[in-house]
Parts: sequence; C-alpha cells; structure tokens
Amino acid sequence: MVSIEKNIELLKDLISRKSHNSLSVKLLVAIGTLILIGSSVFWYMIIIRGETTLLVNTAEHAATYTEMIEKSLFANMHALKLGNIQKTIEALGTSENIRDIKIYTPGGDIIFSSERKMIGKKLGPDSPSCRLCHQGSGGVGFNPPTSMQSKGAWMIIKNSKGGRLLKFARPILNRKSCSAGSCHQGLPDKKILGILETDYSLKGIDKTILRQKVVTVVLGIVFTIFCSVVLCVILWKIIIKPIMLLSDGMKRVSEGDLDSKIEINTKDEMGMIAKTFNFMTHELKMDRQKLENWAMELEEEVNRKTEEIRQGQEQLFHAEKLASLGRMAAGVAHEINSPLTGIVTFAHLMLSRVPPEDKLDREDLEVIIEQAERCSKIIKGLLGFSRAIPSEKTEFDINDTIRHTVDIIRNQAKFHNVKIRLDLSPDLPRVRGDISQIEQVYMNLLINAADAMNDRGEVLIATRTVREGDKEYLEIEFTDTGPGIPEEHIVKIFEPFFTTKPVGKGTGLGLAVSHGIIRKHGGHIRVKSTPGKGTSFYIMLPPADGSGENSSG
Repeated sequence: MVSIEKNIELLKDLISRKSHNSLSVKLLVAIGTLILIGSSVFWYMIIIRGETTLLVNTAEHAATYTEMIEKSLFANMHALKLGNIQKTIEALGTSENIRDIKIYTPGGDIIFSSERKMIGKKLGPDSPSCRLCHQGSGGVGFNPPTSMQSKGAWMIIKNSKGGRLLKFARPILNRKSCSAGSCHQGLPDKKILGILETDYSLKGIDKTILRQKVVTVVLGIVFTIFCSVVLCVILWKIIIKPIMLLSDGMKRVSEGDLDSKIEINTKDEMGMIAKTFNFMTHELKMDRQKLENWAMELEEEVNRKTEEIRQGQEQLFHAEKLASLGRMAAGVAHEINSPLTGIVTFAHLMLSRVPPEDKLDREDLEVIIEQAERCSKIIKGLLGFSRAIPSEKTEFDINDTIRHTVDIIRNQAKFHNVKIRLDLSPDLPRVRGDISQIEQVYMNLLINAADAMNDRGEVLIATRTVREGDKEYLEIEFTDTGPGIPEEHIVKIFEPFFTTKPVGKGTGLGLAVSHGIIRKHGGHIRVKSTPGKGTSFYIMLPPADGSGENSSG
C-alpha cells in the first residue's frame, strides 16, 4: 500500500512538471504512435480479410444451393412440366434467407420466378442481373463474366430496404439430352439455354460481420492499451521512477523530512547512490524517533493520571451523594415510621371489628396492613443501602413472590395498559433470602419496564434453572417490548444516580439498589438489550441447598 501511494505521488509530480521537455514523455509518445499505427493497420486487415472470407464462403454455399435447385428442376425441364417447375421454384423461394429464385433467358426474359408478378417481365440492361453477367461491376466477390460459362457468377447489391443481397447466377447449359429433346431440338450450337438466379439475404451474415468488427475493434483497442501500459510500466521502472525517487528524496531531506527514504533496490550506480543517501539520514532519523517516542509516552502518562483523578473525583462525588442520602433516609424513616405504625394499628383495630363473614372488607384491610408493613421494610432497605442493616432471611418459593408482586402492581394505573405474561417453571428449588427485598427488586424492574414502554406494552416474566460452570442458579427473566437501551448506557445503568428519565421522574437509585440486593443474596444481574426490540434483565439467584453461591449477610 505504501509503495502504491508513493508511485501515485511520483506520477502527480511528473504530471505537474513540464512534460513536453521530458525525455521519457517523448519516448513514450514516439513508441506509442508506432504501436497505434501498426496495430490499426493489422486489425484493419484482419477485419477486411474476415469479411471477404465470410462472403466467399457464403457465395460458395449459394453456388452449391443453386446447383441443387437446377438438379431438382432438371427432370421437370426435360419432361416439359412447366407447372411443376414453377411450383418447385415457389416452394424453394420460401426457404430461410432466400429472397427470390428466377429463371430467365440469355436475352433477359423472365420465364419462372418465385414471385409470380415477375414472370413475363424483361430485365433491363441496367438491372443487377444483367450487370452481373455482362458489365462486371466489380462488386465485392464479383467473378468475371467468363465464369458464366460453367460455375456461375455472384455479386453484392443493396435492396430497396437498405439491406444487402448476394445475387448468384448459374448458367443452364445446353446438354446433349436437351438438344436431342423436343424442347430445344435444333439448337446444338447454343451453349447456354438460360440463367438460374438466386437472391440470398445477407441480413444474418451482416450481423455476424458487424459482431466480428466490434469484437475485432475491441480487441484492437485492448491490445493497443495493453501494449501501451506494458511500455509505460517498463519505462517507469527502468528510467522514470529511479530518477523521480532520487529527486523527490533529496527534496524532502532538504526540507527537513528525515523519514524520507529512497527505495531503489538495484545494483547499478543509482542504487549505490540511494543506499549512501539512506545511510546518512539513518542516524538523524533514529534520534528524532526516540525523541517522539519519549514525548508520546509522557503524554500518555499525563492523560492516564488525569483520567484517574477525574474518576476519583466522580467516585468522591457519588460517595458524598450516598452519604447525604443515608442521612436523609434516616430522618425520613423516623418521620414516616410513626404514621405507618398508626396506619397498621388502626387497620388491625378495624380488622378486629369486621365480622368474619364480611370477607371482602377483611381482605382489603389485610392488603392495607401488608402494604404498610412492606413500606416499613422498604424504608429499612433504603437505609441499608447506605449502612449495613441485618435482613430477615427465610426460604421461599420464587414463583410465589412473583405472583404476589404482580397481583399488587396490576391494580396501579400505570399498569392498566400493560400486559404481564407469566411463564413460570414448576418444581423450582426454594431460595433463601429476604422476601421483601426480592419483591422490591421485582417492583423496580416492572416499574422501569412500564416507564420504558410509556405504560403500554407487554412484559414477560419467566423462571427456570440454569447452570454457569459447575454452579446451579434460578434465573428470573424480565423482558419488555420497549425501545431498548443504547449500548453506551448499558455499562452505566447499575451506577448510583444514573438515569435517562426526565428531571423529577427518576433518582437513578432503583437499579443500583436492586443490584446491591441481588449481590447480597449471592446472585447477580445481567442485561441484554437490542435498540428497537426491547430489553431483558436476568436475575440469577442460588438455590437454598447451596449448589450456587449464597451469602449469609
């Protein structure tokens, strides 16, 4: 590639100079002119030779065909069956490429013709048929009139439509059987009784000739171009390129370009000059390279340190945010716990007053108590994000927690137009952990899915067991039909405070908290998203039997 670019630069430099004073250009023009003239003459002769050969072969075919016509008519002529002669001529006149067949006397009177309207007419002295026999017009492939005594004559003419015809005329000789018969009795000295003439269309032949001419011209052009290119390449390698390389290299070095190298790999004087020149610039080139490498290493080190400082500042900033969030969460927890405690207390009091048979009201109160207690646990989880708080871990069924979360969230207005489809595998191993925290993760993922779909679409929740290496996990899949997550955001979605939602609609803590909860349960979360096709989150939790990683924290 470098060599090609170098040659292109040299060609541009050569073109930019005064090429009419260049010895190489003069030599190229002279030899190129000789090649052009010689090849033009050569290919022209081939075209003429090919056309003539093709027409002669066609004329020979016409002679054979006309002779066959005469032989097919001989019996009817000898028997004076004139009607059969006319029918035979008309039938043969319909053959492919046959335009006309006629028989006329030496005086030009047409006796038979494949075109009935021509019968009885007389050929004028200027007609092609008369010129063929008597005048010798000199058309392409014309045979002298003396040939009419035996084989026949032919010539090329143009018809009324501009096409070409091959007109072949064969003499009908006066044989002994003819002069002895009743038809031509008494004419033993007459050598020619009539002329059998056949007109062949050269439309197909002309197409073939045209194709041959086109092919020949194309071959001639390709041959000339090939010879010119070969000549240019030879002169370029032997004369032009070495001189241009020497001149260009010296010019570059004089301008301070020590990376320039003259590449002339020959054993002559020009090659020796190039090697000496390259050796003189080598040491300076190496010194400059060392200096550039040192500067590049220094710049890379500065950039690396700068990036480390920037990342440290971002981490410090996030740490300060988390610390502020922890302090705020502690204050909010104290303020919220009191009303929540009152709600739970009065809900229990109301539940005790509701008769057992009023199941609908009792179920509503139980939901209020359950959700209030869950809010209390969520507040504790928020505090746990900033400081470690022991969680209550029990063994539970993953499918039950999913159904419970879906039953709660379906009643929210956000999910009225969201279809939640469950594909839960039965007989899954139980999981050990904090049910409230796990359901909080489900809730976060479902709310994010609804937001991504603008509260309209479908969410698939599926469970199954999978293996990663020698460890078994329970996999929980959440797949939505939203627009997907851009690739540049996927690596950041679990970072605290990272959000793509509008200001005021997201804190950027949902996925960060969920990620922390799953990790504390000995599992992990991975995400797969295709822009325009939705997003899938996969929660991996170890079973309670300890076949995967499980944390006791």
